[in-house]
Amino acid sequence: MSTPSQVPLPTEEQAYIDNVVGGWTGRPGALLGILEAVQERNPHKYLSLETLRYIAMKTRTPLSRLYSVATFYALFNLQPQGENTVCICRGTACHTRGSRNLLQSVRLDLGLAVEDSDSDGNDADKLLLTTPDQKFTVRTVACFGQCAMAPVVEVNHRICGHATERTVQREIETIRAGE
Repeated sequence: MSTPSQVPLPTEEQAYIDNVVGGWTGRPGALLGILEAVQERNPHKYLSLETLRYIAMKTRTPLSRLYSVATFYALFNLQPQGENTVCICRGTACHTRGSRNLLQSVRLDLGLAVEDSDSDGNDADKLLLTTPDQKFTVRTVACFGQCAMAPVVEVNHRICGHATERTVQREIETIRAGE
């Protein structure tokens, strides 16, 4: 179990986490609620290892369990995210309806060119790429559970069903125009 001296979090962040943990104690889904609230407060929308260690200590939960939860749910990020996210479903229904082409198109539009190592066809694995200017993060998920609307893309937490390359390009253009 971690000790506070091993967790180099600012005092303000520790106080926030203490408050969140206190608010969720004894409630169903407490661990998910705590992780979600803490991640949402982070300017880069992710859970650092230091943060996970502190939450583990405060909730008396093994760090391995927190890590397990954070890596199981697509909602949680263990790496810093861009200001905007484009998340592409790579599940079977979405794949058969063109999500691979959507992924390649988005990567090219954002200057995240397809690497040679991606050409083996194994791009259904979890992918996370952030543009150098930190404006966009592109990531994939195994399934959104919205198969009837395949292919599905989530842009800044808004689901876009029956997505096309043009649909996603318009979403990105709209975000860029608002900056």
